Amino acid sequence: MELTVETRSLPPFEVVQVEGEVDVYTAPRLREAIVTAIDAGKLRLIVDIERVEFLDSTGLGVLVGALKRVRADHGTFDIVCTNERLLKIFQITGLDKVFGLHDSVDGAVAAHT
Repeated sequence: MELTVETRSLPPFEVVQVEGEVDVYTAPRLREAIVTAIDAGKLRLIVDIERVEFLDSTGLGVLVGALKRVRADHGTFDIVCTNERLLKIFQITGLDKVFGLHDSVDGAVAAHT
C-alpha cells in the first residue's frame, strides 16, 4: 500500500494529513513531513491519520519522536483518529494518555481555544 502525506496550514496550526499504511518502509516519509514542518517553525501540529489503514511500531515511534520535539519547544501535537483498530493500539501502549486524540481536525483545533 502506498503512503500519501500532505500538509496544509490552518493558522496557527499545521495539519499533516496521512493516508495509507505507516510501516517501517513508509514511516520515513511521515517523519520527513513532520520534521520539515517543525523546522519551518510550525510548532502546533495536528496529524490526521483518519485515512491510515495500518500503523506499526515504527510509525508510533515517528509520532512519539515528533511529540517530544514539539513539546520541547512548547508546541502542541494532536492526532485525529476514529479508527477503532488504531485507537486500540494507542490504548494498549498507553499513548492515548500522552497524545491528544480527536474525532476531527476541528475538534483538535477547538481543544486549544
